[in-house]
Amino acid sequence: MHMLAGALPPGPPLPGAGKISEKGLPMFTLQRIFRRPDYKSDVTQFIDQLKAEQPDLEARQRAGRAIWWDRHIDREAQEDWRESNVPQKPYVYGTEPPKL
Repeated sequence: MHMLAGALPPGPPLPGAGKISEKGLPMFTLQRIFRRPDYKSDVTQFIDQLKAEQPDLEARQRAGRAIWWDRHIDREAQEDWRESNVPQKPYVYGTEPPKL
């Protein structure tokens, strides 16, 4: 297992460099194995490219959000609506007795 430590490329010191794992490997060795600083997923690359092509994208997203979500609630109108609500009958068709 310790042969793996010599095969790793040199890098900056990582947190936990003096600690030892359960398997006996230094923690910095394990951290370097899983370290991928230059990796960017396809989704991240797509979003970065989209933002570069459309610099106003975030402003348009905020404007779109404001249309539907960022609204002031009129509590008085909401209370009026609740008071004017008429309870619905359990079955809306044919619940009235026939008129003679």
